Amino acid sequence: MLVRDDIVEYSLDTHHSDEQGKVVRKKIWKVTAILSIITTIEVLVGIYLPKGDNPGLQWDLIKWGYIILTAVKAGYIVLVFMHLGDERKNLRYMILVPYIIFILYLIFILRTEALYVNDAWEFLK
Repeated sequence: MLVRDDIVEYSLDTHHSDEQGKVVRKKIWKVTAILSIITTIEVLVGIYLPKGDNPGLQWDLIKWGYIILTAVKAGYIVLVFMHLGDERKNLRYMILVPYIIFILYLIFILRTEALYVNDAWEFLK
């Protein structure tokens, strides 16, 4: 029988104590709770604050709230699931800040173009 030595099953070599397991499970529940709370807030705002009931500035605040909550959730997912939260603060900032700037730039372009298209439609009516 041929035994391959290039395949290593790392999960068989991990030996965690019960205390480490409790810490890991606590972290998993914390991540689940935070992401669930943010998602629940987004869904409840979408259900109970429809656009027709909130014209003008209030609707803009709702939209910006969605954008901020989504960005916070995305950043948290990157920090936890991509293990960026375990890195040094400078490395975290070096990776996250360009993405934040890029996202803000995209939002600016989307808002500017949307206002331009809206003005063009209003002119054509």
